[in-house]
Amino acid sequence: MIVAGFVQGLSGIGFALIFAPVAGLLDAAMLPLALLVLMVPVNAYVVWRERSAVDWHGFRWIGIARVASTPLGLVVLTAVPESRLGLLIGAATVLAAIISLIAPDFHPSRAAFLGAGLATGLSETATGVGGPPLALVYQHSPAPRLRSTVAASFLLGELVSIALLLARGVGDVGSVLDAAWLAPALVIGLLLSSQVHHRIDSKRLRLLVLVFALVSGVVLMLS
Repeated sequence: MIVAGFVQGLSGIGFALIFAPVAGLLDAAMLPLALLVLMVPVNAYVVWRERSAVDWHGFRWIGIARVASTPLGLVVLTAVPESRLGLLIGAATVLAAIISLIAPDFHPSRAAFLGAGLATGLSETATGVGGPPLALVYQHSPAPRLRSTVAASFLLGELVSIALLLARGVGDVGSVLDAAWLAPALVIGLLLSSQVHHRIDSKRLRLLVLVFALVSGVVLMLS
């Protein structure tokens, strides 16, 4: 959790890619609700820290698609048996990391924003992993814009996903308590990131995050 909070604070992605496979191996019941609950303060903090850099134009189109696709993620989650959830999360993690590694340079359009929002709403609600589509859209933007806009998009979507999951009985108060006992470690990671986020090469860090995601996703699938 410390590492996940630190990486998210530095690069704007990586929290779910790091934490979801580990949680899937240790306690799959934490996914996706506890993961989504933990990501709310992470992204709220990043948005507040770099609020002047948010791309509100892109955020608007991503948000529309993100909210619209959330019910599809719930359908996937309820259709997959708990015994197979680890396989789904591992596959989603590996696929997301591979796409992020091989995607070519491009300038994001409205269609790209909408596509990223749709993909994120589906995958994040179902598995807790939704960062790579957003990172792809902003991967060639300045680091503050990437971090702040991705965080704002996450924050909106997470609140919608949490409300829908609780309303449909997916997860319970126990999942929220699972998240609460990890909060101190999360705070440590965020505070550490705030000390060095302006000095770290985010591209190199992003590569390390994606390699870790590939390895941990494969391990989770095999287990």
